[in-house]
Amino acid sequence: MTALVPIVIPSYEPDGRLISLLEDLDSKGMGPVIIVNDGSSEEYDPIFKQAEALITKRGGKFIAYRPNRGKGRALKTAFSYIAENMPDALGCVTADSDGQHTPECITKITDTLKANPDNLILGVRKFEKKDIPWKSWFGNTVTISVFSYVAGMRVSDTQSGLRGIPFAFMKELIDCKGERFEYEMQMLLECAGRYDLTEVPIQTIYDSKESHQTHFKPIRDSLRIYKILGKKFVKFIFASLSSFVIDIILFHLLVLLLRDSFPLFYITIATVGARVISAFYNYLINYKFVFKSRASKTTSLAKYALLAVIQMGLSAGIVSLFVHIFPGSPETLVKAIVDTILFLLSYAVQQRFVFSSKNKNKS
Repeated sequence: MTALVPIVIPSYEPDGRLISLLEDLDSKGMGPVIIVNDGSSEEYDPIFKQAEALITKRGGKFIAYRPNRGKGRALKTAFSYIAENMPDALGCVTADSDGQHTPECITKITDTLKANPDNLILGVRKFEKKDIPWKSWFGNTVTISVFSYVAGMRVSDTQSGLRGIPFAFMKELIDCKGERFEYEMQMLLECAGRYDLTEVPIQTIYDSKESHQTHFKPIRDSLRIYKILGKKFVKFIFASLSSFVIDIILFHLLVLLLRDSFPLFYITIATVGARVISAFYNYLINYKFVFKSRASKTTSLAKYALLAVIQMGLSAGIVSLFVHIFPGSPETLVKAIVDTILFLLSYAVQQRFVFSSKNKNKS
């Protein structure tokens, strides 16, 4: 029996390319297709009527509402329909309605999902600034490095709309935050550490830099995307800052107590004592609050302990060396600066190795 993989197409004020795509899908026997008219104005009703006629004969579904609610809401509307009416589906494939995704590329994503039914499948485009509209280049290139750092997962195309989504993950995404373009970024964040990611190269299609129409607004939508990314990092900052305060206070007290008794080793002893207490607190809050890890507590604690020892050694060594080279330097201030740098490195390590329970990227 052939696995059921419906194709979801959210659409806002489309042109004839939507009809061309549906005709190509129909000629190749692909579907069913679920179209969500995301609040387009009435002048687009003739296109949608033609689209509805094409998809319903193959078991598809046309859903419409007004006013416009955003791509994220359109996707969640389709996911809800599939969950309620197609419980036997393997998952779904999402595609855009503006001609960027060919039936051949959609087929590649569908076949890859069938071969990897538990993975999020991402169609990735090759971005070269000279060949694509600057909006799309900006929207992807600028966010890739930021996303990689925040999510701990390297993704080649953070804004690709061509995705294969496993059924279980699709159901979880119905309640995922995000109503517009930021929803697709939130989807990737939800995937990190929980589902494997498989990237599939696809064509990069634009009519021209001038004529290609996109509803992505570089400033407004980028701010929404960065807000999504920032929330997770802010949680880490809160956890680390509270741990940092505990660590610094304990370190300062221990320095005052031990400086005269252990003139050669007081910095190391103070660092170890303060770090053991603050690190255990930090582990607990990161596991439950920041990364919401599903990794084994025993394994993650062991990894975290190893990271803490390495970080502690680097902190003690660098601070001791600096104070030795520059006598009279304020130990607490030097430690604060050193630990800030180590903090930024620690986030990436914790995200990728300590609290991850998945091998997240397969190409």
